[in-house]
Amino acid sequence: MSGGRRAWLVVNLAAWLVTAAWCEPSTYVVQMSREEMPASGTALEWFAATVQSAAAAEATEMSLEGGAERIIYTYESAFHGFAAKLSEDEALRLERRPGVVAVFPETVYQLHTTRSPGFLGLQSEAFVGFRSSAVASYDVIVGVLDTGIWPESASFSDAGMGPVPARWKGACETGRGFPAKSCNRKIIGARAFSRGYEAFTGGPDGGDLSPRDHDGHGTHTAATAAGSAVANASLQGYALGTARGMAPAARVAAYKVCWPGGCFSSDILSAVDRAVADGVDVLSISLGGGVSAYYKDSLSVAAFGAMEKGVFVSCSAGNSGPEPVTLANVSPWITTVGASTMDRDFPAAVVLGTRRKLAGASLYKGVRHLSPEKQYPLVYFGGNASSPDPASLCLEGTLDTKLAVGKIVLCDRGITPRVQKGQVVKQAGGLGMILANTAANGEELVADSHLLPAVAVGQAAGKAIKQYLKTSPRPKATMAFSGTRVGVRPSPVVAAFSSRGPNLLTLEILKPDVVAPGVNILAAWSGAAGPSSLAADRRRVAFNILSGTSMSCPHVAGVAALLKASHPDWSPAAIKSALMTTAYVQDNTRRPLRDAAAGATGRASTAYDHGAGHIDPARALDPGLVYDIGRQDYVNFLCSQKLTPLELRVFTRSSKESCRRALASPGDLNYPAISAVLPAHPPAAKLTLHRTVTNVGAAASTYRAVVSSFNGATVVVEPTTLRFTRKYQKLQYTVTFTRRARRSSPEFGALVWKDAAHSVRSPVVVTYQSPI
Repeated sequence: MSGGRRAWLVVNLAAWLVTAAWCEPSTYVVQMSREEMPASGTALEWFAATVQSAAAAEATEMSLEGGAERIIYTYESAFHGFAAKLSEDEALRLERRPGVVAVFPETVYQLHTTRSPGFLGLQSEAFVGFRSSAVASYDVIVGVLDTGIWPESASFSDAGMGPVPARWKGACETGRGFPAKSCNRKIIGARAFSRGYEAFTGGPDGGDLSPRDHDGHGTHTAATAAGSAVANASLQGYALGTARGMAPAARVAAYKVCWPGGCFSSDILSAVDRAVADGVDVLSISLGGGVSAYYKDSLSVAAFGAMEKGVFVSCSAGNSGPEPVTLANVSPWITTVGASTMDRDFPAAVVLGTRRKLAGASLYKGVRHLSPEKQYPLVYFGGNASSPDPASLCLEGTLDTKLAVGKIVLCDRGITPRVQKGQVVKQAGGLGMILANTAANGEELVADSHLLPAVAVGQAAGKAIKQYLKTSPRPKATMAFSGTRVGVRPSPVVAAFSSRGPNLLTLEILKPDVVAPGVNILAAWSGAAGPSSLAADRRRVAFNILSGTSMSCPHVAGVAALLKASHPDWSPAAIKSALMTTAYVQDNTRRPLRDAAAGATGRASTAYDHGAGHIDPARALDPGLVYDIGRQDYVNFLCSQKLTPLELRVFTRSSKESCRRALASPGDLNYPAISAVLPAHPPAAKLTLHRTVTNVGAAASTYRAVVSSFNGATVVVEPTTLRFTRKYQKLQYTVTFTRRARRSSPEFGALVWKDAAHSVRSPVVVTYQSPI
């Protein structure tokens, strides 16, 4: 073939591929303007006509389909519009059609994968008699968007619960293996949303479209938020005790949006929309994706709609720490939750041939044991390489079975799931595994229910083992497992994996908001999955121990349900404020909360790591003052983000709203945290931020301000005293920052309003812009 002919074929093949991709149908979420809907006809008819009008000019099989056949969802509560199968060309045309506000391409979100009630003080006197009576009297409903629910779990027993609230409009969708009796007075609703996933993949594995949880993640998060009390709960003897959710008397509504291929935005949006219409009070959403703009994130837009209806939305911060600027779900109307440890761990140890003992953690409980009195050959496939190689990470197919058989294998943490590394070692014939942290995880120990004897060790221990391997001609080791230990000090500690700030979209909005228990959490589990979640794991357990911000998110959702029960008239922002201003920033050794990623140095975490601090539910019941925020306040904030009228309309859903009341600074949003961004040069190097507090404590009360000092700026609070004469009275104050020195790194402090009974703390962050 001649060179010219070959070049012609390559060019035309490339053009064909581009055209095919351009015309290939995908799912798009289309937001429509309710005010532009025709007076005659239904919303579905209008949506179908809109799709049909944007059909491609070419007479393809897809373009000839009717508009209604292309629509897979319609939305009407937290969002107004539809999801439909469109080509990229049609989506672009649709953006220009009358009545179309925005078009979002399908996005795949990922899951951010009992001692915590006692650790959080939910068994203190403040909750005696309150936990059941208050929640039952208000009948708070917690909606959980996740992988579904395992209704047979004892954590969802409805013993002693009254009738389903009359205001509930939800349903119990049945399906294969999920009969109507799966719902009760505890699980009052269950729905499955798979059309977006089906459009992308052809359908869930096995064709099971019911709300039943075959993964376990959704059952775990639902039980963490609102599981009923279950005595003698444990994971094969680990963490033995009474397991209960944060709000054990609250109702649960399960919305299955995650499938083996991920969690699709069209399904998530439909679930939020339906949950709001059903009548949930709180949403727990332990998933997230990338962040590029508030108005481009369909979950952010849906959460805004939920907030408008008075629904509190708790979302996980993500598991991409300890790197900075890794947060998901950063919108100010969402409560963004990071992860921390508790005062319980699961100690195990590695004993080297030199008899040196190195501390670690494990949840291994199997028939295959290593004798602590005997030493076994130890091997590491990383060699002396300066950077990790696939074998050192124990990736699939990388281990030399001849060298691994009959030995304990040292593996580095990273890339693949921790339990999967153990399976690789087991398949290679290894007797056991030591899983060593790298610098990214420091000394944080996350325990796992491995398929073979395995111990996780910190970075320092991992280095010591590698040094031993280099210097010993016949390296050996063994392992010992010690069960459960409580009273660990220091605790809590910010988890190394917990995603960190600052907020990439708006430095003036501090994120995460708070941290909550997210390491080694015991809760209910699916009967269809083993504790390791590996397909090869045939074990079945009623409870499992997991770690991730996925676990911290439902802790906050459950506590928010308790606050909603105690204060039914509080807005979502008031509940968030109570959680933030009462959070603590010292551990049980009375030192600042530490960062697990700092390793043995014990470096203190900052507000970019822990937000306002660790939640304290008992104090949050009576915060004294709250920073309330309404819909219009959020609109004014969005206006300060320089959104175009069409971008703003994504949230307002109306062309009649403008930005005449835009905030002078994004930092003027009445947020419970204060983040000041100071320009480099005077006179602009001075900034005044405004706040309004509402008295929810005693009618007559006087608060005085105490503010941290900063090296790079002076901070002045005016007035320094707030005198309230009645409950629900609102008073304003200002905080003025004046730059006084050259500084490049941010500074952290706090502003605390104190009266005789309350300490209302707002974290303060000062960021200094560099001269251009």
